[in-house]
Amino acid sequence: MTLLTTVFAACICTAIWYKNAPNDEMLVSALCFMYWGASLMWLIDAVVEYLEIGAQYFTPEPADMLNDFYLGLSVIALGLVIWVVILLVKDPKGAVKASLFKKK
Repeated sequence: MTLLTTVFAACICTAIWYKNAPNDEMLVSALCFMYWGASLMWLIDAVVEYLEIGAQYFTPEPADMLNDFYLGLSVIALGLVIWVVILLVKDPKGAVKASLFKKK
């Protein structure tokens, strides 16, 4: 479930990035790289786990699937938090700088 969750997030981000590809003002490409990296990590984890336990990998318990889904959502949320921090630090539209140096 973690692999599926992060792959769906990566595909959605990639579609959004591709729609606005010439100018990446909101740095969606950074979010795409994070989600595709997480997807690759979970894919390697799935392959290694399959090699270790075999066909039982495809018959998980419902509680394990729910825990994996929550882990996938946590990874997506952490990626969004990191992306927001990157946006605040780089400030591509100058909104943070304008609000900090606003004269009263």
